[in-house]
Amino acid sequence: MKTTDPVQFAKALSDETRQKIMELICCKWISVNEIVEQTNVSQPTVSHHLGILRESNLVDGREMGKQTFYKLNQKRVSFCCDQIIAKFSTEKAINDE
Repeated sequence: MKTTDPVQFAKALSDETRQKIMELICCKWISVNEIVEQTNVSQPTVSHHLGILRESNLVDGREMGKQTFYKLNQKRVSFCCDQIIAKFSTEKAINDE
């Protein structure tokens, strides 16, 4: 799995709307329309945030007919969390001194 810059990952998570989207798509495939309905955010705004999450490989998408469905890439989220721990861990700081 490709290494992700911990700061880029943190930036992807920093937005409240993206956090809501990630919660919604955590464990199931959800269409963009369903995300729009459940977040009360416009479709272009949802698409923008999904684009940021896609760039970080934090979501998986699949097209079915004219709709696109998204699901959180939990393995990627876990991997990125591990990267943050590795980058900012106490052990690393001690070894760098």
